Amino acid sequence: MATAPRFSTAKTDEAPKDMQELATLIASLPAEHRCRLEPVLGRVVESTRRRRRILNLVQDALSQLRLDMKYLVFDLEATRRERDTFRRELEGTNLEDE
Repeated sequence: MATAPRFSTAKTDEAPKDMQELATLIASLPAEHRCRLEPVLGRVVESTRRRRRILNLVQDALSQLRLDMKYLVFDLEATRRERDTFRRELEGTNLEDE
């Protein structure tokens, strides 16, 4: 059963404001310093995006698990009601046979 994600994924790829500010500052540095810092910043931004995607996946999985658990509890309660009804009918039949 596919459901729409509960959380907005529109901002998933957007870097946090402080990282954007850091990137702006690094871009304003002289080339010799910028060359050394940009690859590191790129790795940090990519790992942040990856963590955010993983967090969204985990949140979606937990939401789906909660929904599945509600269905399972509902099914269990319905099965117990059916069992109890069947037992009462069976016991009523046994009393009539005696």
